[in-house]
This record gives sequence, structure tokens and C-alpha cells, in this order.
Amino acid sequence: MLEQPVALVTGGSRGIGRGICVELARSGFAVCINYQGNERAARETQRLCDAVAHPHGLGSDICQADVGQAADRERLVQATLDRWQRLDVLVNNAGITSIGRLDILEATEESWDKVLGINLKGAFFLTQRVAWEMTRLTQSPPPNFQPTIVNISSVSAYALSTNRGDYCISKAGLSLATQLWALRLADFGIRVYEVRPGIIETDMTAAGKDKYDHLFTEGLTPIRRWGTPADVGKAVAALVTGALPYCTGEVINVDGGYHLRPFPR
Repeated sequence: MLEQPVALVTGGSRGIGRGICVELARSGFAVCINYQGNERAARETQRLCDAVAHPHGLGSDICQADVGQAADRERLVQATLDRWQRLDVLVNNAGITSIGRLDILEATEESWDKVLGINLKGAFFLTQRVAWEMTRLTQSPPPNFQPTIVNISSVSAYALSTNRGDYCISKAGLSLATQLWALRLADFGIRVYEVRPGIIETDMTAAGKDKYDHLFTEGLTPIRRWGTPADVGKAVAALVTGALPYCTGEVINVDGGYHLRPFPR
């Protein structure tokens, strides 16, 4: 059995997912970089991972799959096992925002099905599939085996946006799913966490740069700056390398203190 731990990161081709992949590679993991459609971006993430990885490590690889589809989830897990024969970490990061960002009075079932299919159903059933592999591996654990599942949610799990209702509900559901899986898998020694990013500087938030630059200056968050994908990646790396061994089901806010919501002075 290979000695290097292996992480599977969904939605790893860019943005927060890329930041997570790079920090896991830096922390000694072989990384399976999942992407849905942008192979070029996934290759760039792979290049960045290999640049920081241990020179004698097993490297990274990419795998196309739509986590909203059962057959793709199965293929993604099997590809990871075929490549490395072990799976230590799952990071459920893949997600899309509400299609068209319509007010909930105008929301469509098409957007609902797509958003929840990827953000919630996909993460839930990929966790189920990976959990079976992790429990199997615990019977004869490979070296340095610390099975961990991390769900990447959002401050939108509680900060309401009526033009992104399906997105908010998907992230609130993912938060509850984290607790359910943490409870169910604790007996197997599998820890499950939720990492809850705030306003992170990616191409998805680029359209709001001027607005948020001003809001940060005005004190939107106690730490008055944008978050970065690396900030999220470092939090995930800390969790999966065993920094919190007596915690499970915990929420780690990576939001510059936004969740503190101080009363206006």
C-alpha cells in the first residue's frame, strides 16, 4: 500500500478549489483534481500542485466528472482508487450559484434542480460512496491514514439572499449534512468538518470588486480585506492533517470574522 495520503477535491480546477488543491499538495498529499468542463484550468491547477509537492511524492492527477450524476461520481472515486489504491480525504467543494440569480418569486425549478443536484445531492452521495471506501480501509489501514471529509459551504448557509434562494438552501443543507455524516462516521474514526468561506477573491466575485472593496474599508468584516483561495486551502489542510483530532462536525469560518455580526455602534 502506498504511504503518501491521497485527497480527492471536487471542483478543483479554479478559485477556492484550486487554493485547496495547492495547499493539500504542499502538505504532502497526492491530489485528484476533479473538474466538470474546464480541462485547461484543471491542468493549470495540476501544474501548481506539482510545483509545491514533495519531489519524491506521487504527484497529482485530473479527472472530469459531474458530481451531480451518479455514474460520474462512481467513475471519479474508482479513478482515484485505480491511480493510488487509497483515499484519505474527500473535499466536497464543487458548486454552482443560482442560475440567473432570480428573485425567489421568479425562481425556476430548472435552477433549483441543477443547483441542489450539484451542491447538495452530489456532495451527499459522493460522501456516501467515499465513506464506504474509507470504512473498508479502516479494517487494514494504510500508513498515516487519517480519514477526513470536508464540506465547503458558504456564509450563504445563514446570510440570506432572496435572489439566490436555491443556493442558500443548498449550503444550509450541506451544513446539516456535515453534522449527520460526522455523527454516523465517528465510530469508524472518520472526522467530518464544514469549512464556511466568506467573501473570497475569485473570478466568481470579480464583478463585485468595487462594491466589496468599499464595504471592507467600511468594516464589513473585522479583518478588513478580501479572503483568498489560499486562506480556505490552509484551513482545509489544517483539518485533514489532524490539527483538531478531538473535533468532528465542527464549522470552521474562513470569513474574516463576518459571522461575528457586531451590533452597529
